Order: sequence, then structure tokens, then C-alpha cells
Amino acid sequence: MTSRSPLVNRLAIVIGAIVLTAIVSMATTLAVSNSIEGNATAINLAGSLRMGAFQLVARSASENQPDTPLAISSRHLDEYEAKLINPNIIRSLPRTEDHPLAREYRDIKALWSTLLRPALERHEAGTPITADMITAVEQYTDQVDRLVTMLEQRTEARIDLLHLIQIISMIFSVLIVLALLLDLKNRILRPLHKLVTIATAVGEQDFSQKANLKGADELAQLGLAFDQMTSELALTYYELESRARQKTEELEVSHSALQVMHSASRGLFANHDLCSGAIPMLQELEQLLGIGPIRLFLHDKESSEPVEAITTATPKRPFYCRDHHCNACLVTPEVYDEMPLENNDGRRLLLPIRTPGHLLGTLEVWYPAEQGLPDTSRRLLETLTDQLATAIFLEKQITEEQQLTLAEERTVIARELHDSLAQSLSYLKMQVTRLRRLNIDGEQKPIHDDILDELSMGLNSAYRQLRELLATFRLKLDTPDLATALSKTIDEFSERLGRKVALEYNLPHQTLSPNEEIHTLQIIREGLANAVKHADATDISVHVLFESPQVRACIRDNGKGLPGGDQPVNHYGLIIMQDRARTLGGTVRVKNRDEGGVEVALTFVPKSRNLIPTETSTA
Repeated sequence: MTSRSPLVNRLAIVIGAIVLTAIVSMATTLAVSNSIEGNATAINLAGSLRMGAFQLVARSASENQPDTPLAISSRHLDEYEAKLINPNIIRSLPRTEDHPLAREYRDIKALWSTLLRPALERHEAGTPITADMITAVEQYTDQVDRLVTMLEQRTEARIDLLHLIQIISMIFSVLIVLALLLDLKNRILRPLHKLVTIATAVGEQDFSQKANLKGADELAQLGLAFDQMTSELALTYYELESRARQKTEELEVSHSALQVMHSASRGLFANHDLCSGAIPMLQELEQLLGIGPIRLFLHDKESSEPVEAITTATPKRPFYCRDHHCNACLVTPEVYDEMPLENNDGRRLLLPIRTPGHLLGTLEVWYPAEQGLPDTSRRLLETLTDQLATAIFLEKQITEEQQLTLAEERTVIARELHDSLAQSLSYLKMQVTRLRRLNIDGEQKPIHDDILDELSMGLNSAYRQLRELLATFRLKLDTPDLATALSKTIDEFSERLGRKVALEYNLPHQTLSPNEEIHTLQIIREGLANAVKHADATDISVHVLFESPQVRACIRDNGKGLPGGDQPVNHYGLIIMQDRARTLGGTVRVKNRDEGGVEVALTFVPKSRNLIPTETSTA
């Protein structure tokens, strides 16, 4: 099985090289030692051949022995020749025929066989050694000397070769070990040191250290993993640090925003005025959250379109503004154009303002598209909608309760007037009738009749005004809004006039409070009643217009006009209308028109439609 580990492979190669070096060294040493085995014996034997040759020559020169006719017997020559062809000498010779040592050995054998032995065999015992024999012996011994020298040189060469092989093996082993140590230092120790340094730096939150290891081994891969890990840890750490910093900033903003809403909620619930109570709070929230402008729209089940109630920034004064000395929401056109609106890369968030089962309004929030709206800011705005929903709901509830209380008070007053004053007037009228039936003659009769006429006229006028008061106190605005109530009133008086009464109406939805709507409707009814009863008019028109910040209601006719000039005195209908106008904080003016007829004009600045009235009018 092949290992997939580069480090293991490298170690295996190094160990294999060392083992191979050892094996080669041992094998070559064994081969060399085998090749020189027996060379010492062969050298000794070859050296003894020289001594034997001299001994044979010396023996051949000695006297005959008694037992042999010759000084040198065949036995001596055979023994010497046996030494010459000794297996130890032959084994030390190379196997190749053309080797110099082999040729030298063959020359010695040939010289022995052809020259020295025949000379020894022919030599007579006791005779002097001839020059030829001496020459032959010297030649032979010289050959043997060369053979011994060559054997010694060959043995020494083999020994030198053995030394060289051992030195080379040792050097190669040392180089392998040094290479291994260097490789271990470069491939293992240094990478491990780098990895330990990186691990220590990571522990100290320093993610800048990098291993930058190259290669395909395990430590290089581990270094690459460490680098990736430190990069990811650095990114994660910085992201977490950024998120923590962002969350801290968001919490600080949320805390400030909650403080703003908490402080503003007191005024909001105390004054019940959304415009003056909510705009400062919303503007502070815009600065804290980096959003805006913010708009508030109120919903009504009788209206198909929501009506704007609050805006934090507008270049023009809004129609619902009641205080023209207040410029809290007004900004210059240049500033308004730079705000993140639809035409300026802005995004809009619509948040419903609701209570369980009722949609009261919508909060429109604009914010920059490139920044987005954090979840924390969204939750704060949702909390704001809950506060606004509670304030609006309480306002409506208190308004309905006050309106109900007002209606009940008016009903009680009407009942008391009917049960007391109306009965008293009826009794007085009956007494006047009784006085008329008395037959009073004489000088006092004209005076008596004048007094009865004045009493009758005064009682009739008082009774008529009482009926109007009773109708006023029993009047309830049971229609959805003033426009519908006016439409029914116009139809009623058109029928009484015999022709259509014109109506012009442009009040925004929910401009007037219910109390203001009742008083305005009653003043218009009084003006229409006067025009139908007393003016003999053929053309009557009603105009209810919003001229910010005022509401103007006009009833115009083309009748005979006022006989005594403008502003009649002691007219009960006008007195009642003026009383109602004062309740509204306005005025009623009655004057003759230049083109003929009368104009009744009511002007007043309505209270904020979100302002809950604190007084209850009984007029």
C-alpha cells in the first residue's frame, strides 16, 4: 500500500537510503573480503617458491646421497611443483586469462617447466652450478618476485577499495543524516515553530501572523489551514466586534429613543394634542435613528382615504395647522429636497396604528435606502405606534364620552325647559286669552288692548325661542360627519323653500371636533331658517370653506334684507348664534349684501381635531 503522507514518504526515502547504503557497503565489503580471501597464504606460498628454488639449486650442487644417484630427486621436484600449483595460489588469481597476474603466473609455470626443472634434472650431483642454471634461477625468481609483488599490489588495491567503499558509505550516510536533519529543521521544526507562534498569537487575539508554508506535506497543509483559520477568525472577530459595537450603539440609541418617548408620552397623554405633543418627539427620534420625515395618517370608517394628521417636515404649512405662529414642521424647500423621499432614493415603511379590532391610522416613515432600517429602529417605531394608538384611542373614547355627556345634559335641560318654562309660558298664554275674553269698556279699553297685544306678542316670541332652544338641545349629530349632516339639512330646507339650496363644502375630513360640528350645523340651520321664514328669498346658498387656519361658514340669500340695517338688535336667533360662535371662539356677522339679500358669516379657528375639549357648552 502506498502512503499518502509526504512526510512519511520522505522519512521512508531517507531510511531506505540509509539502509541501502548500509547494504551496499556490507555487500561490497563482503565481496572485496571474499576476493582477497587466501591472498596472504598465496603471497606466503609465492614467497616460499623463491626460497624453494634456491634450495633446489643448492641441493643439486651438493654431493650424492647414498640412497639416490642424484642430488635432487623427482620427489623434491614434485613437492616443489605441488607448491607452485597450490590451490591457494590459483584461487588468488583472476579468472580472466588476459589478466596480467594470470599471465605472470602462466609465465612462471612455463619457465619452471621448460627451463628450471629440466636444468635441475640434468644437473649432476656434486658438480658446480653452471651459469645457465644461475641465469635460469635468477630469471625464475625474478618472475616469482613479480608475481608476489603483483599479488601484494592486488591485495592492497582490494583493501584500499574496501576502505574507499567504507569511507564513501560513511560520507553518504552522514550526508543523508545531515540532509534528514536539515529537512526536519526546514520541513518540521520551523513549521511547527511557526504554528506554535500563530497559536500563541491567536490566543492573544492577534490574527495578523501567517505561516505561509509552501509544499504539499501535512505541515504545509496544516499551515494553510491555520492561515485560513486565522483569516476566518479575524473576520469573525472583527464582525463580532463590529456587531457588538453596532449593538451597543443601537442600544444607546434605543435607550435615548425610549427616554424621548417616555418623556413625550406624558405631554401626549396629558394634552391629548398629537400635533404639539408628537412632533417634538418624532423629530428627536428622526435625529437619533437617522430617519425622516415621519407622517401620521388617521383612518375613519366613513372615509375612503386616510387624512394626514402630523408631519415632521413640510415646505408648506399643512392644512390642519391651527397655530400659524408655530413653525415646528416647516423646513426650507432645499432641505426638503434633500430628505430621503421617493424622488431622492428613499424607502417608505408603513406601520399600522391599531387597537384590537380597530385600525386607527398609519405611521409613514421614510429612511435612506443605502443605510436601511435596523431591526432595533423598527421595534422602536412599533413601540411608538402602540403609544400613538393608545393616545388616539383614549382621545376618541374621551370625546365620545364627553359628547354623550353633552347630549345627556342637553336632553335634561330640554326636559326641564319643557316641564317648567314651556308650561309656564303656556299658562301665561292661557291667562292672556282669558283676559281678552273679558268685556272691558270705557276709557281704559285701548290701553288694556295694547297691553294684551304686547303680552301676547312677547309670549309668542318667547314661546318660539323656547321651541328653538328645545330643538337645539335635542339636536344630535347622528350622521357620520358634518358634510352628511349638512347634506340632509340642505335637502330639508330645499324642500321647505321649494327649490334647491346650493352647497359649497371643502372642509378636510375630521377638521372639526364633534362639538364644533354641532354648533356649526346649528348656526347654519338658524341662518337657513331665517332666510326661509323672513327673507322671502328665491335663491339661497351655503358655503363652508377652510381658509387655513380659519373655517368660514356663510349663508347667503337674495331676499329683502334686514329692515333696520346690519346687525339687528335684540333678535333672539342672532343672540343664540352669537352665543354659539363665542363657544367656538369665533364671531357671527349678519349684514345686507350689496347685490341684495343677507349674508350670515361665521368665522372661527377650530381647535385641533385631536384636541379633546375640556369644557362642555350648554348653550
